[in-house]
Amino acid sequence: MTETIADRYRRLRFEIDAHARACGRPPESVALLGVSKKQPVEAIREAVGAGLHAIGENYVQEAKAKFAELAAVEKHYIGHVQTNKAKSLVELFDVVQSVDRPDAANALAAAAEKAGKRLRVLVQLNISPAERFGASPEEALALAEVIRRCPALELDGIMAIGPLEAAPQEISRAFELAAKTFGRIGGTTLSIGMSGDWREAVAAGSTMVRIGTALFGARRER
Repeated sequence: MTETIADRYRRLRFEIDAHARACGRPPESVALLGVSKKQPVEAIREAVGAGLHAIGENYVQEAKAKFAELAAVEKHYIGHVQTNKAKSLVELFDVVQSVDRPDAANALAAAAEKAGKRLRVLVQLNISPAERFGASPEEALALAEVIRRCPALELDGIMAIGPLEAAPQEISRAFELAAKTFGRIGGTTLSIGMSGDWREAVAAGSTMVRIGTALFGARRER
């Protein structure tokens, strides 16, 4: 019998809850963000119907087309922030997880202020040698102060991408660095862990795992 998206969501939620308990954490302390990049609206609707509360998108134009067809769900932007897209990001998303430099923060703050909106944001931390974007731990602390000076932005923590194709011990060390930086910056969201490394992330203290392939299956190229 073929496993449906709803089946996958329920299984993932069960496995995440069980792993959180095994790490001495309450299961409700780890949220699941469905990464819906290049997935059709019907797939997202099925996951939401099974209980998914939040989705993450990487591209503004793709997200705009999908959101027009979706019921209420919390919308997170997890792609690279381009300053010329700040207005659209503020209009479309509830949370921007990928603020990695002061000019991105300032562009979002100006757009949010003009829209009369307070936007939740995360600092994107670079913990992987293969990752192009993200601030170093030292830069992240300075960036957090820039964000705190912006009344239209609410700093709510850290997002990071773990090392790809690395040994579990290396992934765990990277996530521990993210957790340590999160402790220094503050907030409620430590967004670390994806389909292949969420167990290490939960053990390190993740409060949100970003799951794409394990939930929706392979991305569907358009």
